[in-house]
Amino acid sequence: MADLIVNGGKPLSGTLTPSGNKNSVLPVLCATLLTDDEVIVRNVPNITDVEKLVTFFAEQGSRVAWDRAACTITICHATFDPGRLKGELPAGMRSAVLLFPAILYRMKKLRIPANAKGCSLGIRELDPHLEILEKLGARLSRGTNVTLSLKNRFRGARHWPDYMSVTVTENFAMAAAMADGESVLINAASEPHVQDLCAVLAGMGARIEGIGTSQLTITGVKALHGGDFTISSDHHEIVTFLALGAITGGEVRVKQSVPQHFDLMGRAFAKLGVNVTHRGDTAVVKRNQSLVVETPFTTNLLPRIEAAPWPYFPVDLLPCMIALAVRAQGPVMFWNKVYEGGFTWMGELAKFGAHVVVSDPHRVTVFGAKPLRPAVVEAPYIIRAAIALYMVAASIPGRSVVKNADTIKRAHSNFVENLRSLGAEVEWK
Repeated sequence: MADLIVNGGKPLSGTLTPSGNKNSVLPVLCATLLTDDEVIVRNVPNITDVEKLVTFFAEQGSRVAWDRAACTITICHATFDPGRLKGELPAGMRSAVLLFPAILYRMKKLRIPANAKGCSLGIRELDPHLEILEKLGARLSRGTNVTLSLKNRFRGARHWPDYMSVTVTENFAMAAAMADGESVLINAASEPHVQDLCAVLAGMGARIEGIGTSQLTITGVKALHGGDFTISSDHHEIVTFLALGAITGGEVRVKQSVPQHFDLMGRAFAKLGVNVTHRGDTAVVKRNQSLVVETPFTTNLLPRIEAAPWPYFPVDLLPCMIALAVRAQGPVMFWNKVYEGGFTWMGELAKFGAHVVVSDPHRVTVFGAKPLRPAVVEAPYIIRAAIALYMVAASIPGRSVVKNADTIKRAHSNFVENLRSLGAEVEWK
């Protein structure tokens, strides 16, 4: 595990171009298994989960060429050999669940460990994924492992899951694209990365209606073809670097900032006194933002930022807003409506001197603008929480250490290099 050594208190300023969305590229790469034609994927971030997935494909005989400098992967599964796969999917990668539809479609049988593993955010249950695949024609048997079998093709069906799950929606889209007949998913997730996957599937020949909405209607086709696709910018990274500019008093400009997705994220910034402007596709945070919590008209209520499935404010970005709130004048409540383990790291903020009250596993209140001091803190295995701890450290003059912070590398291949280009004094150790 690697630590971030931070010499904080310096305004971060400059211009950056974000990476491709990691949450888009992983399901898109899994979807390439649905065709034997060549697929080119551009704007691919150089991150560990992509490395694991590419290695897995190569081990099964697929032809994979990854030009890391050009951020491009060219992949062809015509030589994929199911005989090499012994029921083992990539270890240490939560997104391995996104391989279920394509592997099942190719092999007609798949074994999955019955006990789902969780992460720092909470348990990641398998049931909704198994339910959607069963709805679409897979047969399930349960023992030490869960065994999925598929007689020939997936079968079209209508399904209304309990909640808007991104990965369940993505698995539905991949399976339904290859199903006999029409499939409908009500209560579908609609995050930008779900839209990316659906657009790629449509580009490969899938017939999809309702992209970007809460209802997807997909008419299956007999075969998908290859294509050349570009992953959209990562809105998580865009917000992260804008927040770093704001918390350190610098001016940060982020190109390719997908402003069409930014309305509510900009509103969350505004609640903390940060004004984000857009010049074309470049997002800008000017230097010396006020960082004063906006007072609501209903003055007997705490101002709050609520995070839930899109089009709510993205839950993965809540830690960046919490870090900003530590520096902002006034109290603000944060409400994580998705994960029961999203606030387990609040004690680490207290080591800097932050005042945070945890109401329950889903709600915390930050009382900002308290005197802060450098500290040695322990990052949880949550990407944006580790970044939030770095943000607070970067805003405090002096030397801080964010221990075990290399979970950041799962989403940011050039995190430290980008920070240094903005003037940060930071290094991995």
